[in-house]
Amino acid sequence: MAINVQLDEIQNVLLEGALGKALAALENYLLTYSYPKEQERLNVIREDYRLMVDYWQRGYQDPQRQMVYLSLLQRASTLATDLTVSDVIRQSPFVLNVYKRSRTARQDWSLGALRRDLENYVSEQALLELKPEHTRADAERLLYENHQKLMSDMFDYVWTSHTWSERISEGFADLLLSPTVDVMDQRLLVSAVTLSLLNTFDFWKLRALMNVYSRTADEQVRQRALAGWALGIDSRQLTVWPEMLTLLQQLTADERCRQELKELQIQFVYCLKADEDSQKIQKEMIPELIKNNGQFRFTRNGIEEVEEDSIEDILHPELSEQRMEKLEETMRQMVDMQRAGSDIYFGGFSQMKRYPFFHDTCNWLMPFNTKHPALREVLADGKHSRILLGLLRHSPFCDSDSYSFALSFHQAFNHLPKNILELLDRGELSLIGEQMTSEEMDKPAFVRRKYLQDLYRFFRLFSSRSVFNNPFDISSARSRLFFFCEKMFKETPLSADCVEVAAFLAKRQYKTAAINVLKNCMEQYRDERYYLTSATLQDPESAIHSYNAVLALNPQNEYALKGLARCLFQIHDYQKALDVYEQLLALHPKHHHYLLNKAICLGNLHKYDEALKILYKMNYEHPEEQVVSRVLAWVLVGSGKLEQASKIYVRLMEDPQPDDLLNNGYCKWLSGDIAGAAELFRRYAESSGVEGFNAETEFHREQNLLHRHGISDVEILLMADSLTE
Repeated sequence: MAINVQLDEIQNVLLEGALGKALAALENYLLTYSYPKEQERLNVIREDYRLMVDYWQRGYQDPQRQMVYLSLLQRASTLATDLTVSDVIRQSPFVLNVYKRSRTARQDWSLGALRRDLENYVSEQALLELKPEHTRADAERLLYENHQKLMSDMFDYVWTSHTWSERISEGFADLLLSPTVDVMDQRLLVSAVTLSLLNTFDFWKLRALMNVYSRTADEQVRQRALAGWALGIDSRQLTVWPEMLTLLQQLTADERCRQELKELQIQFVYCLKADEDSQKIQKEMIPELIKNNGQFRFTRNGIEEVEEDSIEDILHPELSEQRMEKLEETMRQMVDMQRAGSDIYFGGFSQMKRYPFFHDTCNWLMPFNTKHPALREVLADGKHSRILLGLLRHSPFCDSDSYSFALSFHQAFNHLPKNILELLDRGELSLIGEQMTSEEMDKPAFVRRKYLQDLYRFFRLFSSRSVFNNPFDISSARSRLFFFCEKMFKETPLSADCVEVAAFLAKRQYKTAAINVLKNCMEQYRDERYYLTSATLQDPESAIHSYNAVLALNPQNEYALKGLARCLFQIHDYQKALDVYEQLLALHPKHHHYLLNKAICLGNLHKYDEALKILYKMNYEHPEEQVVSRVLAWVLVGSGKLEQASKIYVRLMEDPQPDDLLNNGYCKWLSGDIAGAAELFRRYAESSGVEGFNAETEFHREQNLLHRHGISDVEILLMADSLTE
């Protein structure tokens, strides 16, 4: 969504609490753009502000002054937000069209009128059964078509709405909680409120979603509301709306809420991997399935081979078994990805969102409903309907993909082979992916995952998505996808959960978000895991402090010891690194990597005899390990045993790594083979991909080694010059 810089600056001034400055800025804005009603609102606010200032200047003591100031700040903020909404409507032809159409679709948009229409729909559905059979079909069609139009208009009316008042917030929440309103309608309207809230912060919409989340009896309404208010939380607004923190503290006092927020944050991150997962499926897994097409069939009992007599089967019976294993492994990988939270269907279904059905904004977030008018023709045929609903009944598809599948299946139905139709009709053929039981599909985590996939598809694929603030665009400063970064979380019970979330984010390389989440962890919750997670996000010198904090709590924490040793090595403090590896070896005397790292430290400390004693033994016991050979060769170079080192490098040069070329270059240089050394240094620069290899910097790093073996500074400069020719 395009940002109006002038209005954005006004909002920033309000967030600082500078009411007088904000009112002056609003006045300037309204001198540029004509909004008569908004100008009148501003005049009233300015007059109330003037009266408050006047009383203050006269020395009157008003115990309510702070509350009055906050009220004026909120009124000014609401005005600025309404101007922002109006600006978006004015600038976007799409939003302007939606705004005008929804408001001309009906005259009365009062909550009472909407509630009456929504409740009448429920009553009329019940009365359908009483209508004569010959008129029932037409009455049903007309009812659902009219209701779909009402919901489409209402959805558009809500997401393009200006700020709410407390009265509207409470009334709308009651509407979304009423047992006399269809739950499908409530689910859809929660999404409309969410879209509006994400575009422009509105405390009263946020409070309505929080209210619905804490009180609804429907799990899908609950999870949609949770996603909405979690994304809508904005700590910057606390200056204007301090009650937001009180509401959050009340909700997070409940353990279930805290657990769901943690799961939600993790599930949001899995959504970000949808494209990556799709690429893996398209490039690696689908080709494997296509390659075996015709040789196997998929049934509810698993994969079965199609019986065919062939010479290949007779001569090479093991090939069939190998193909079966490969196919089953591919299927298992897809199911495992799905179980882990991956969106394995995004790539395929992203190509199936071009139906006219998806031209209507509300249909992207519409709960799957067989009564939807768009499915009337799809479900008209009894056999067709039975097969389709049978496939979807236990599918893991989100609602958006279920509509895509139904519309596509309708077109493909008459072109399917007869044997496939028979398998489908008997329920012997299922969709790729894990089929869900009713109990699994009712679990909050699964309900939430499906809804997040609906949101992801909407923000990624909807043709007019640019007019919405996309929470999944983490490159945008306005994205609040990592909502655990919100500073107000530090003042809630969620502070205790920040370490777990930060560790998850750090593991997936969202380091900036992980650092910000860790900042919300209060001192009393900073345990070993806090410092370990913090260390992985810091530079080596800072990480040393964190690792030492862990070791102060638990001196034998092996993970912390390993991390500390690694950091000490990185800053070239080899003696302290050696001391830590000694501690690790005290815990695990024969640990292979600890011994090797100890030897490397000894080599860097020029304690070559001790290092070689370890390395000779390791090389004898593990002659196949090239890493041991590499370390041994380099320590031999350092100790001056160049002939022994050269023999090892001869073997390593058969399949060298870049560092082998560099280290062998030093070996030849110290042995007097200047030309051979220069050639290896050139090959190192090429093979390592280092542009403009800086020989002087590299040789300076090993200056002590070169000096010990009689290489002068002049010779070092000559070698560096020869490499730049």
